[in-house]
Amino acid sequence: MICGIDLGSRSVKVALMAPDGSLTFHKFDTVSFYRQHGRMVEGQLQVDLAALGLGIPEKVVATGYGRQTINLKGAEVIPELKAHVLGAVHQTGLTDFTLLDLGGQDSKVVLVSRGKMVDFQTNDKCAASTGRYLENMAAVLDIDLAELSRHYRNPVDLSSTCAIFGETELIGKVVEGHPVANLAAGVNYTIFKRIKPMLHKLLTDTIVFTGGVAHNQALVKILEQEMQVPVVVPEYPQYNGAIGCCVAGS
Repeated sequence: MICGIDLGSRSVKVALMAPDGSLTFHKFDTVSFYRQHGRMVEGQLQVDLAALGLGIPEKVVATGYGRQTINLKGAEVIPELKAHVLGAVHQTGLTDFTLLDLGGQDSKVVLVSRGKMVDFQTNDKCAASTGRYLENMAAVLDIDLAELSRHYRNPVDLSSTCAIFGETELIGKVVEGHPVANLAAGVNYTIFKRIKPMLHKLLTDTIVFTGGVAHNQALVKILEQEMQVPVVVPEYPQYNGAIGCCVAGS
């Protein structure tokens, strides 16, 4: 059994790949994971995988947000972009595409040709095109993420691309009396506006959309309409990095 671990900013994703290639998944809140299950030993993060109910894997491969500062003891650590490309190729069977990965606190666009990364754009300095931004905006609108992800028609124009100032602007639009559905659509379009320049630079005839934000069906529709290419969401978009780690270790 191979264990792939994606140490994300909001959650730790674990994929277990059996010898027959079948996968099982586990997810933990990042802060709780470090507090309850990890401890630093001689500069390395030691995690008792057996105590987590993950058995004793033959090999552990890790990646993810914070990989530069968290050295997981006993694991092979691979670059985040490599893990996501491997996971996307494995899940979709495609070898030529634009990979869009929107996580909890960063966004990535990767040009993939013949199954290899040839160029990339990242934004890890601003949370405005990430899951954290969507969580904040949904809280302002007093709806859950599932409801937010339903709306893309008649979006209210939101000009602020800052996660903090965006809340203030959205509250102002609520006061103006705009329907929640139109405000939610505006929030989803704001995500698109943030990633649009990166996508245009690395666009191919197919976008593979991964990360937790890929569950936002409204954003999928917006991407297809605006970019005029099909958008493929793998079966397990949030576990894509962890799956890529398993592939790297197989």
